[in-house]
Amino acid sequence: QVQLVESGGGLVQAGGSLRLSCAASGRTFSNYAMGWFRQAPGKEREFVAAINWNGGSTHYADSGKGRFTISRDNAKNTVYLQMNSLKYEDMGVYYCAARLTLGYRGTYRTKNDYAYWGQGTQVTVSS
Repeated sequence: QVQLVESGGGLVQAGGSLRLSCAASGRTFSNYAMGWFRQAPGKEREFVAAINWNGGSTHYADSGKGRFTISRDNAKNTVYLQMNSLKYEDMGVYYCAARLTLGYRGTYRTKNDYAYWGQGTQVTVSS
């Protein structure tokens, strides 16, 4: 089992920045690829960004390219999402997710590929 706890959400004005963190425990963190997803009210949970086990490969949804940066610190068992130039449409609950890297050949963008999820952290953007 992997336990994931997100933090760093909050209220920010449009154009502002937030840094989300996700602390993992329970298994060897470097065995897992990590993803960030978000869900707005009444909408499906959607992919935001993902990172492979050592940070050498990152993936972004088009909506966040150039504004969001995903990173990880395996020594701290933590993955981060730096969000800049936030827009109203970025608002939602942001979830951290983990999946084993071994044998994975997917795109990292599919929520059903992830076995472990955090409880989410709310991001609110005021226009």
